[in-house]
This record gives sequence, structure tokens and C-alpha cells, in this order.
Amino acid sequence: MSYLRFDKTLMTNLEESLPREILRTNRSGAYHCSTIVDCNTRKYHGLLVIPIPELDDENHVLLSSLDETVIQHGAEFNLGLHKYHGDNYSPRGHKYIREFECDKVPTTIYRVGGVVLKKEIIFVHHENRILIRYTLMEAHSKTTLRFRPYLAFRSVRQYTHENDKVNRQYEAVENGIKTCMYAGYPDLYMQFSKSNTFCFTPDWYRGIEYPKEQERGYDFNEDLYVPGYFEMDIEKGESIVFSGAVSPIDPAELNGLFASEVDRRIPRDNFKNCLINAAHQFLNKQHGESYVLAGYPWFKCRARDMFIALPGLMLAINEVEKFETVMDTAVKAIYAFMKGEQTDLKVYEMEHPDVLLWAVWTIQQYDKMVSHDAAKARYGALLKDIMTFLLDGKHPNMTVCENGLIYSDGKEKAITWMNSSVNGHPVIPRTGYIVEFNALWYNALKYVAALLGENNENEFTVRLEQLATRVAHSFIDTFLNEYGYLLDYVDGTMMDWSVRPNMIFTAAFDYSPLDAKQKKAVVDIVTKELLTPKGLRSLSPKSGGYNPNYVGPQLQRDYAYHQGTAWPWLEGFYLEAYLRIYKRSAISFVERQLISYEDEMTRHCIGSIPELFDGNPPFKGRGAVSFAMNVAEILRTLNLLEKYDN
Repeated sequence: MSYLRFDKTLMTNLEESLPREILRTNRSGAYHCSTIVDCNTRKYHGLLVIPIPELDDENHVLLSSLDETVIQHGAEFNLGLHKYHGDNYSPRGHKYIREFECDKVPTTIYRVGGVVLKKEIIFVHHENRILIRYTLMEAHSKTTLRFRPYLAFRSVRQYTHENDKVNRQYEAVENGIKTCMYAGYPDLYMQFSKSNTFCFTPDWYRGIEYPKEQERGYDFNEDLYVPGYFEMDIEKGESIVFSGAVSPIDPAELNGLFASEVDRRIPRDNFKNCLINAAHQFLNKQHGESYVLAGYPWFKCRARDMFIALPGLMLAINEVEKFETVMDTAVKAIYAFMKGEQTDLKVYEMEHPDVLLWAVWTIQQYDKMVSHDAAKARYGALLKDIMTFLLDGKHPNMTVCENGLIYSDGKEKAITWMNSSVNGHPVIPRTGYIVEFNALWYNALKYVAALLGENNENEFTVRLEQLATRVAHSFIDTFLNEYGYLLDYVDGTMMDWSVRPNMIFTAAFDYSPLDAKQKKAVVDIVTKELLTPKGLRSLSPKSGGYNPNYVGPQLQRDYAYHQGTAWPWLEGFYLEAYLRIYKRSAISFVERQLISYEDEMTRHCIGSIPELFDGNPPFKGRGAVSFAMNVAEILRTLNLLEKYDN
């Protein structure tokens, strides 16, 4: 039995099936995302969603969905499903679903009378091409299939509505057609592995609704254009493959291409393999450069997220070459930033003060998980350049103060990972001496000094060590309070006493200004006030402003984003700190904590981990359906556990 399997009872119950989403990507920025019953509930959902750099920096929904109809004895059974006004769903094709499973590829089994039809979906790696294979498993009489494509040709940030500007022209291609709704878009090629008839009956399907957008306080209604339908007969045991793409293909190749793509997939037959598959989806290769997307379906490559996620997404699963390839692009982006040069690289938010320090941390993990000598050879010069850039005061928003600590201005612009803003101003104006920035700073000083100063002391590494000593004393004096935990930030006489998870990094990093007793005190208060089954809360329930539920319209969610919601990626660092303190005796506790995430494999976006969770029971998943740092830190924690077991 498949690890990710849902039976008829769940699939036909829309309250249970609609919240469960499915995501597939081509590792080059394009994706397919919908619910497991193929009813789109977000404006980001679609069968073929691709970047079109000639238009803008967003993804675009070309093919929203493909409705299938089974025809026997003149009777039509439509397998599609769309939501319309008034909680009306049509044509309610989910009632024919017998089961859904997702081992290597998403597979849906439909039963219509004596007909049993299997549908399998796959995205071709590094090509803007979605494939769907239909196999007629059972039939007692002549069976015909009809396919009706729903087209959008719009940005994921917008909607399409009925208009007279649509280009209704189409051109016949082998076993299909090509069409393009608007100038500037590429042609959409819709082809089948079998010859068919295309019937041109253009029409708009009006008032399709997206309930997830309605929940989030956004517009949620659009019209979709249907140019007509394809029709063909199918025999028992026969497979027919559909291709939706921006380039043509020889139909004779489709069956073989589908089979070869399936062979390349890792089965999602256990918790770790689901996470590995999810990790692969964040890789984004474009124009010869490699990136890590922060999440799906709306995030781009954010520098901080990339550096935090890289060790877990790649090193923890022994994909060292992929790590190095992404770092090659990242290094270009780092130098472009440090030199103040314009760049076409799609790495965003490089200017945030902690980003370069997270780059040091990710190289440090490469050192530990791959090779110390390779880290020094590949990245030693970069590390020295980063530290020199910071020490020389060239960062636009980071000052090395006389006491050795780093100071950053976050009053008017959010500069930390707690980055929610309202009316252009940060909800949490973390500014001055920020606790995790300075934990990263101390760790970077010590690590780079150790790496570059081996065997022969030199003036540069001596300078780093001397500064690290000063930072250690100042860190304790500035952040450690009388209750044994760390202040979140300090700016002059302003001290934030809120109990937040940002202190946990100081206990987790290889180099810390805290002694063993102080680290334990930090871990203990995090355990007591912030730990949940789904990550660390962003704020303690005992602190003012606690708001654990990420629900409602944009403004309401912005105020809740970092005021009590739980984040799984933070727990990775917490569990690392816990293992440092309690060593082998911590293994069973860490394993129990990770088990709670296995439940998520069959919820929200199946096989992945969402962006965040409510901070109170039942700890419901929220935000982006798949989030890179969360997947990465769970994988890195599993890797740490394996090392303790060996």
C-alpha cells in the first residue's frame, strides 16, 4: 500500500479532500499545484504554471485545468470539479474517485459504472511540460474520452475575466493544437499520444471561485476561457498521454517520455523520502544559474532562506554537487552585493545585515558535513572577503561597535527574518543589537579564524580572535538577563524582554559566547514557553501581544505572523542545541518531536511541510504550502540523529 494514499471516503468528502494540496515542479521555476481532487482553490493553482521572464518576474498560469469526460452509450460523465458562487461545485467529478495515491507520481483512480480509468500526472524535469497519462483499466463497451482545457494566461498575482481582447485563433499541430490568448505570451501546445478530433467551441466559464483566496481576504473570482474540446476513443488496457507545454513534441515520444520520467522519481514510501522529494522541488535552474526557492507557490529565492536551507536540502541527503552548484550562483550574488554592482541574478534581499553571516554558517556546515579541506579550498577566500567587508564597515546597515557587537537599524524597515510590515513599517521593529545577528557574528569570527589560521597564525585571524573575545564579554553583558534567558534586541535604553525563539541560535551554533549552564537555561525556557509539536512559537504566550492564529485578511495575518505562530525550521536549531546539551540521552526526545511532522505528510500539501502553524492547538498548517527552511531543518535534524546513532 502506498504511504500517501487516500480512499474513496476521504476523496468524496470535500471538507476533507479540498484542504489537501498537491505540488509538482520542474526544478526550473515551473510548477503544477492543485488539490488532490483537482479542484483549484487558489489563484496560484494551475496545471501548467511557468515563469515568463520576457513579461515580468512572476509565474503565470497558462493551463488552469483539464476536465475529462467519460462517454459510454451516449451518456457523459464529467470528471472535473470547479467551485462556483454559493458553495456550488460543478460538475462534481470527485464522486467518481475510487482512490488517490502518490508514490512516484500523483495517481487518481476513477470508477464510472463499468469503466475504471487511471490518471497519472508528472512534470518533466527542467522543461515547461506537464504530462498526464490516462489508462483504461476496465471497460465493458466502447469508451470515448473528451478533454476540455481551461485557459487563463495570466500572472499568479492577477485574475482573468471575460473580455474581447482574447485571441481565439488556434493552429492544428500533430495530435493537437497550439494557441495563445494574449500577445507577449508563448504558444501553448496541447497534444496527445493518439490522434484525436478537436472541436472548436470557444466559450467562457464564468464565476469560478477560489476559497483559499477568500479566506485570506483577497479577490477570489475569475472567468476561464475554454477554446473547445478534444475527443478520442480508448480501448481497455490502452494508455493515452496528454502533453501541455510551450514547445511542440513528437506524439510518438510521449509514452516513452512519461515512463522515463517516472523511473527518475524517488518513491514517496516513507517520511524521509517524502522530505527528499520536497527538497528537490525547491531547486530552480534558470539561464545557467541555480537557486533555491524559499517556498511554493508564491516565494522567490530569498538570500537568507537559501543559506539557511542549503545544508538540509542538499548536504543532509548527500547531494554535495547540487550544493556547490547553488553556491556558485550565490557567491556571484554575494560579490555583486559587496561591490555594489547591479546584477541579473535572481537572489533577493541580499542587503539584509545577517545574510552574509548566514552564508558563513552554511559554509561551516559544508566544512562539517563534507570536507574541511574542501571548505577551505573552495570558500576560504570568500570567507576572508566577507569578514573584511564587515570589519571595514562597508555594509550599509551593519556597524561593528567599540564593544565588538554589531548594530543594525531596523526601526523603519524590517531587516530580520521576522519581516512582517504594515503600511511600510515593521510590525516588530527589531533594531540595535539584535540577538541572533550577534550570535551569528560571534560564530563567524571564531569559525573563520579557526579555518584560516590553521598551522600559521596571521594578523587577520589574530584580529578575528581578539574581536571574538570582546564580543563574548559584551554579548553576555548586553543580552543575558537576570532570569537566565536572552533579550531579543537592545537599542540604547530600549530592551526587548519578550521571550522569543531568536535566542536559540546562540545555544545551537558551534561557537557560542554562552557557557554550558547558560545554554541549558536558554534551552529550558524555550522548551517551557515556545516549544510546540509543530515548531517553536515566535512569541511566548506569557509575553504581551501573543497572537497565535494566522487567519483572516492580510492585515490581521500580518499582525499575527511573528507574534505566536509556530515555525518548524526554528525547531531544527532547538533540537541541535538539545542534542549538544543532553547528547545521546536526547535521542528519544528528538525522535518524538520529529514524529509530529510525519502527520503533515498527508495534510496541507501532501509530502511536504507548510510555512508555519498556529501556535495553539490544533496547530493548523498555514501560509505557503511548501517551505524550504522547514523541510531543510527537519532533514538536517534527521542527519544529526543518524550521526548520534552511528
